[in-house]
Amino acid sequence: MSDPTASEAFVVLWPGGAPAVPAVPPAPRPANLDGKTIAFLWDDMFRGDEIFPIIADAIAGTANDVSFVSHAVFGSTFGGDEHAVLAALPDRLREHGIDAVVSGVGC
Repeated sequence: MSDPTASEAFVVLWPGGAPAVPAVPPAPRPANLDGKTIAFLWDDMFRGDEIFPIIADAIAGTANDVSFVSHAVFGSTFGGDEHAVLAALPDRLREHGIDAVVSGVGC
C-alpha cells in the first residue's frame, strides 16, 4: 500500500505551445462617438450585411453626428484579395477619416 503522506511530482505540458505572434494592446477607445466616423470591416461571410445596419442604428441612437463607412469601401478581409486589402487598410482608414472600426461577422 502506498504512503498517503508521500507527495508526487508531475510534469505538465501545455499542448498549445508558445505564442507565435506577440500580443498587441488595442488602441485607446474614444471617450464617446459624437462626431466620429466609424468604418465597418467584414470578411463577407455569415450575416455581417444584416448585422452592421443594426449596429449602426444602435450607435446612431446614442451618438450625435456620427457617420459610417461601409465594409464595401474597404473590401473583404478574408479570402481572395485579403492580403492586399489588409496591406492597404491603414491608408484607406486615414483616407476616409476613420475614428473607430467595427470588424466582425454576424452569427
